[in-house]
Amino acid sequence: MESVRRWWHDLSGLVLPAECGGCGTARTVLCPECRAALHGGTPRRVRPDPEPPGLPAVHAAARYADEVRAVLLAHKERGALALTRPLGAALAGAVRVGVGEVGVGEGPPPRVRDLLLVPVPSAPRATRSRGHDPARRIALAAAAELRGVGVPARVAAVLRQRRVVADQAGLNSRQRLDNLVGALAVVAGGGRLLFGAGAVVLVDDVVTTGASLAEAARAVRAAVQTEEAAGAFGWAREEEGPAAVYGGAAREGRGVRPSGVRKGGTGPVPVRQMGAGRAGDLLCAAVVAAPPDAFEINRN
Repeated sequence: MESVRRWWHDLSGLVLPAECGGCGTARTVLCPECRAALHGGTPRRVRPDPEPPGLPAVHAAARYADEVRAVLLAHKERGALALTRPLGAALAGAVRVGVGEVGVGEGPPPRVRDLLLVPVPSAPRATRSRGHDPARRIALAAAAELRGVGVPARVAAVLRQRRVVADQAGLNSRQRLDNLVGALAVVAGGGRLLFGAGAVVLVDDVVTTGASLAEAARAVRAAVQTEEAAGAFGWAREEEGPAAVYGGAAREGRGVRPSGVRKGGTGPVPVRQMGAGRAGDLLCAAVVAAPPDAFEINRN
């Protein structure tokens, strides 16, 4: 059996030659040097300058430069899906640090299925062009990594674009905010899931101006407030919609069940109001990488 595995490895290397996504070194998905650039540092708080209103606390695993930038672009634009797992591991590290710093990680661990990773969705046309949604794919890998070390996590793909937005490339921070305001919404049934969560972590591959994460946070807070009001006043909740929750599966399209349904649970549990990223709030964000100057701002 071992000889068969070795033969298959050698054959796949000839038919589908791998190269490092960061530096191009042959016959390796990610060389030790590039892996160290991605995983070698401690995730830290980052702050875009200017910081958009409503941006929750954001933690990044690495600097968006050189090898790390090349790895992310290879995964996103060139479909180098073998990089998903190392990128997911980097994101998982940022999630753990971020959740701990906003207070959720102190004391007893959250209950099973209480830590939700909510990916910022790509535009539908971008997903069709690339053949995958990078943020969702990395989020699934990160959730698997977290469960592997005993942190209960699942992915809740509850955000959708509700209108067409312009390509963000080339826009400055003000233009990006204007471009995205009101662009995202939580799908029907997603508010109940978010309302019952112990912690919600918005996740993406990269943060630049923070406009996408700020808009995602606005949409999540609005859904939670609506659900809270519905409970307080006895309003009828919307029927379950197409929100997708990914539990034990680690790839897109598997392990999906309707949102708001807790396996073995008793329904949503009231949580505190989600604020704007202050210490102790239940909403934060994590990304694989951020520009180097975002880290510098945090140190100064």
